[in-house]
Amino acid sequence: MDISSAVASPAAPHGRTVTPGMVITALLVPVVAVLGVLSSLHVEDIDMAWVHRQQAACRLMPFPKVEYVFAWAGPVLGLSAMVVCLLLARWIRRRSGVRIWDTWPGLLAFIVALLNVVAILLELFMLWTTHTPDGSGPILGDCG
Repeated sequence: MDISSAVASPAAPHGRTVTPGMVITALLVPVVAVLGVLSSLHVEDIDMAWVHRQQAACRLMPFPKVEYVFAWAGPVLGLSAMVVCLLLARWIRRRSGVRIWDTWPGLLAFIVALLNVVAILLELFMLWTTHTPDGSGPILGDCG
C-alpha cells in the first residue's frame, strides 16, 4: 500500500504565508473605499456652500467645478478599491495557492469589498445628482 501520495509533495504550497506587501495591499482596500465615500459625501458640502454663497450675495454664481472633481473621485476610488481587492485575490492565489478569504489580510479586503458595493451605489448616485440640473432652480431668498 503506497501512502506517498497522501504526503504533501515538495512542490505543493507550504502554509498560508502573509507578507508585509500583502498586509499593505489589504489595508489599502478599506482606505481607498473610505476615501471614495468621503469624497462623494463632500459633494453635498460643496453644493450647500455654493447655495449659501448665492443666497448671501443675492445673485446667481457659477457652479463650482471642484464639485465635479469630487463627484467623479468617489466612483473612481470605489472601483479602484474593488480592483485592488481583485489583484490581491490573484496574488494570494498565485503565491499561496489558497482563496482570498483563507488569509486574514485577504478576508479583510474581501469583506470591505463586499461592503463597498453599497458604497459604490451611493457614489454613483452622488455623481448623478451633480450632473442633474436642479428642477426648482436656485432659490436666492429675500433679496429685496
